[in-house]
Amino acid sequence: MTDDHRGAAGPYIPYDGLPPLHKTETDLPRLHPYDAVSPGRYITPGGGRLTIETTTAHHQITLDHLGCDAQTTEPKEAAFKQLALAAEGRCLQAGCKHDARFSVGNVYRGFQVRRGSIELPAFVRALLAVELGDFGPAARLFGETSSSAGDPS
Repeated sequence: MTDDHRGAAGPYIPYDGLPPLHKTETDLPRLHPYDAVSPGRYITPGGGRLTIETTTAHHQITLDHLGCDAQTTEPKEAAFKQLALAAEGRCLQAGCKHDARFSVGNVYRGFQVRRGSIELPAFVRALLAVELGDFGPAARLFGETSSSAGDPS
C-alpha cells in the first residue's frame, strides 16, 4: 500500500465505474463495508479515498471524494456532519479539547475519533453507508452521543 502521490496532479483515470482516481491510487485495496478495518489507505465502494491513522488517543480518519459532486448533496453533508459531531461529543465526554472536524461543501473530510469511544469499524461503516446513501448508521451514532451527553452541537 502506498501513499507516495497523495494530492498529486493528474493523470486521473476512470477506474472500475468509480469516479476518476489518480493512476497510483488504482493499486489501493478496495474496502468493503463489512471488511476488517485497520490503519491504511483504501478505495471505498463509492469511489472515495479513505485514510485511517491511529495515534495513542485517537483515530484520524480522512475521506476524500475529489472529483465526485454526488458526495456533496445536502443530505450527505448533514449525515457527515452528524458523524463529526458524534465523534466530538464522545471526545468532550472524555475531556479532549478539539472541535469537530467538518466543513460544508467540502469533498475532503477529516474526522478525529477517540479510541475506545466509538468503535473504529462502526464509525467507518457509518462513513461508507453515508457515501452510499444510507443515513441510518450516522443518525444512530449521533443519537447515542446526544442521549448520553446532551446535544453536542
